[in-house]
Amino acid sequence: MSFTPEPPDGPSLPAAGGPSRRNPVLVGVLVGVLVFVVAAGGFVGWKAASGQDDGPTTAPTPSADASSPSTSASPTAPQPSTDPSLASFYHQKLAWHACGRDQCALLSVPLDYANPDAKTIRLAVLKVPASSKSARVGALVVNPGGPGGSGVSYAAAGSLQFGTALSRAFDIVGFDPRGVGQSEPVKCLDTKQLDAVVAFDPDPDTAAERTEMDSLIHGFGEGCLQHSGDLARHMSTQEAARDMDILRAALGEPKLDYLGASYGTFLGATYADLFPTHVGRFVLDGAIDPALTNEQLSLQQAHGFETALRAYVGDCVDQGRCFLGNTVDAGVARIQAFLAQVEKKPLPTGDSRQLTEGLAMLGIWMPLYIKDYWGQLSSALQQAIGSGNGSQLLGLADLYTSRGPSGYTDNSMEALYAVNCLDHDDYIQTADVPSHFAQFQQASPTFGRAFAFGLSTCSQWPVQSGQHTVALHAAGAPPIVVIGTTRDPATPLAWAQALSRELQSGRLITRDGDGHTGFQRGNGCVDDAVETWLIQGKVPKADLHC
Repeated sequence: MSFTPEPPDGPSLPAAGGPSRRNPVLVGVLVGVLVFVVAAGGFVGWKAASGQDDGPTTAPTPSADASSPSTSASPTAPQPSTDPSLASFYHQKLAWHACGRDQCALLSVPLDYANPDAKTIRLAVLKVPASSKSARVGALVVNPGGPGGSGVSYAAAGSLQFGTALSRAFDIVGFDPRGVGQSEPVKCLDTKQLDAVVAFDPDPDTAAERTEMDSLIHGFGEGCLQHSGDLARHMSTQEAARDMDILRAALGEPKLDYLGASYGTFLGATYADLFPTHVGRFVLDGAIDPALTNEQLSLQQAHGFETALRAYVGDCVDQGRCFLGNTVDAGVARIQAFLAQVEKKPLPTGDSRQLTEGLAMLGIWMPLYIKDYWGQLSSALQQAIGSGNGSQLLGLADLYTSRGPSGYTDNSMEALYAVNCLDHDDYIQTADVPSHFAQFQQASPTFGRAFAFGLSTCSQWPVQSGQHTVALHAAGAPPIVVIGTTRDPATPLAWAQALSRELQSGRLITRDGDGHTGFQRGNGCVDDAVETWLIQGKVPKADLHC
């Protein structure tokens, strides 16, 4: 989920009903870690927020094989790429065709790797050819995060997202992972139903509210099965990583060069662990530590958002005459009081929807990903606190969840739940959440209880995979560059530090700064190290601090 600084004149304020079109730069920003706190609080998933309403209008709309899907609920152990049952997939050639200024194709993969002769699905792939034929190094596969982020839209941003050097040297290739975007997207709920999930109280106080929360999530998952069948059973990160190896072969690359952001680091690390001998030059930016339990992830992420909030308030105070108060503690307390007020009495927005506490939290979180948006957060909070108008915060929340004026512009929210609930099966029951309040409130006095309720989200999901996250080592892989940022709200620096240690060949870059991810965020030290590694193969020096 690399992010690029906004244009010099700064980002425009989204409309109350959600922006009709967003800057493609945001693809990497808001699609790396969307938290599970939407509906049930906690675990901000890993969506950095999709940041772009619509991908290339001429990109292909994949269709699926008509044969019957398998009913297996969880992926099987990895098979080698030489498995004869997968030969037809590994030997396929991509039929590129023009889609605007770029090239598009469809990649066939098995729905169920345990039964590859049954149903196949097709994944949308987009390539932005290297701008210099003479300087071309190869293909660089990119993923913006999520789960649920569109790699097609991410790649389509080209040099605006990845910079001139990479765009000159590489074909930038993005694919929509299975169930995402244009790759036969998982469908679960209509707009009204998804609105109810997103706007629900992230910190339900009563037994009735908690029962309603469980019912919403269970209905969400049942909707995925009803509308998308076995696709909802086969959207795990392990399966997506195996798809990526088929893509590598279809691109004609003996090894995969890869740049993944936020959740894309988990996808990349999973690939490296499954196929270490196929790893080329890897960069994992805004890293996730796969060795952590759901509780550990949620607790550390809660602290990350609290840290980012305090950095935002501190910046406001340092500028003088901060509308929130004269100290960081006073400013944070004012925001806490505001959220408590909105929980009791949602604000009007000039839209048919009101600003609930859940939407207000999302509206606050979104700008914490990108420091350039802190001014918009101040404007939105001043409007909400001073005038009782929640329209600007609703616009920021809509930007986070890909909600446009006429409904959701992609299925990133649905994919987020479908993937995370397959990847993480270590959830607790909602009735047990209050016993975790103390540690979560210590980690994040502002958001802790909301994150705590994320611990129970997938206990209500109807597809249980039995999977647990484990440390990934990628034994035998060449150097893998991992990037962490000191005040990253969604993927704390400790995660990047841990992943770089767990990977047998991990090499850490630390960016001192605010916001989510490190590459193309205005830090020349980081950018130079990444570009030199990907283009020239020169490994960054050990424990590089930027």
